[in-house]
Amino acid sequence: MRLKDERWALLAPLLNLPEKKTKRGRPRRDDRALLEGILWVLRTGTQWDKLPREAFPPKSTCFARFKEWNDRNVFPEVLGQLYDLLEDRELLDLREANTLGTFSAANKGARTSAQPKKGKGTKIMLMVDARGTPLAVHRCSASPAEVKLVHDTLEASFGFNSPQRLIGDKAYDSDGLDAELSELGIQMIAPNRKNRKHKTQDGRSLRRSKRRWHVERTIAWLQSFRRVRTRDEHKAQHFLSFVQLACILILLRRISG
Repeated sequence: MRLKDERWALLAPLLNLPEKKTKRGRPRRDDRALLEGILWVLRTGTQWDKLPREAFPPKSTCFARFKEWNDRNVFPEVLGQLYDLLEDRELLDLREANTLGTFSAANKGARTSAQPKKGKGTKIMLMVDARGTPLAVHRCSASPAEVKLVHDTLEASFGFNSPQRLIGDKAYDSDGLDAELSELGIQMIAPNRKNRKHKTQDGRSLRRSKRRWHVERTIAWLQSFRRVRTRDEHKAQHFLSFVQLACILILLRRISG
């Protein structure tokens, strides 16, 4: 997967690349070429040893750079800086936020901590602004209900303040969650379940839930990256890094068009 020049120009300063050393030894591989190899794995979902040698650096070098950036927490830092850039350019709509979870099945060998009805896998919690721009992403075991993961998703934000309104589906209809978010100054908007005796939502606020297609579209964008759709990583942190890298590409697309 090739990066456009304008997107690399935005991304390169944020990667906090080390300065070139003057000592003797093997020169450092080109970071852009290595990143493009990593993005090829992210997009296609293939194994590292299937990386085309004629198009990208060796698989071991690409994986080593991916592991280096993962260990240095480069991807969360890049997300935070891209968020600041979006905010400076007034490209975010923070009047409301939408949240939704998605399931990534795990291939044999990937370490998981739960086996729900869909089989072994990992849950990804995503929060987006009113236009579908990613604001937060959280990885967890597949078994917890989404309503119990809202607080952790808020804490995993890229840098935004708490939204005034948070919109979810019926899975988020919970008095406990409403009270918890109310203390943070957030109004939870979610359709009431059919078995609820006392309704807590009115039709005016529920109109906002019709715009939840924004978060569903962003989930579809994430799942277009096959390494996110199916988890192959043995280490959970490596899988989260791929998810964060997919979010970085979405934010770059939002900035550069």
